[in-house]
Amino acid sequence: MTTTTTTWHPDPADRAEPPRAVVLVGNPRPGSRTRAVAEAVARGVLGRWDVDPTHHVIELADHGADVLEPDASAVADDLARVAGATLLVVATPVYKGSYTGLLKAFLDRFGHRPLDGVVAVPVVVSAAPAHAAAGDDHLRPLLVELGATVPERSFAVTEAALAGDGGTAGAPLDTVADALVAAWLDDLGPDRLPAVPAALLAPVAAVAS
Repeated sequence: MTTTTTTWHPDPADRAEPPRAVVLVGNPRPGSRTRAVAEAVARGVLGRWDVDPTHHVIELADHGADVLEPDASAVADDLARVAGATLLVVATPVYKGSYTGLLKAFLDRFGHRPLDGVVAVPVVVSAAPAHAAAGDDHLRPLLVELGATVPERSFAVTEAALAGDGGTAGAPLDTVADALVAAWLDDLGPDRLPAVPAALLAPVAAVAS
């Protein structure tokens, strides 16, 4: 039986919710290194912006085949969270030289330019350096097509680097990922990282209250 997907359009009321950062993980396995890296990117970008580091994580693995079901309320809720984000980190392992089908199926649910006003950071984790370009070649254009403002260069990391190749062997994954993200942000520089959205400029104390 063929499942028909329904195009989802954001409700303007979603934008009235408190500003927030969302991490969207396209790995079909929950609790993956992809998630750890994506959260490190969220921490790093929010830290450079000097704003509240709180972020919400969406694991598409929790939805599975429901991403294709038009009546799946949990999927609709996460589509709303993504469209209503201020910062969106979209992370995927490299599958067949590109992003996962699970991530593509989820993003295909959107209508026209749902990410207008959203800063989206593409993140890819690959087995080989040759696949590192998947972020810039495939995921970045997809996010731009959806209307997002995207840094000039995606964050790409290899599994070997996460394992400690390069002098960090034995360090916790979060520590390694944070260091790699900091180096990426230093290399990217402030001129090539989108400016902090106005919605995130409220003082940290006010956001936390």
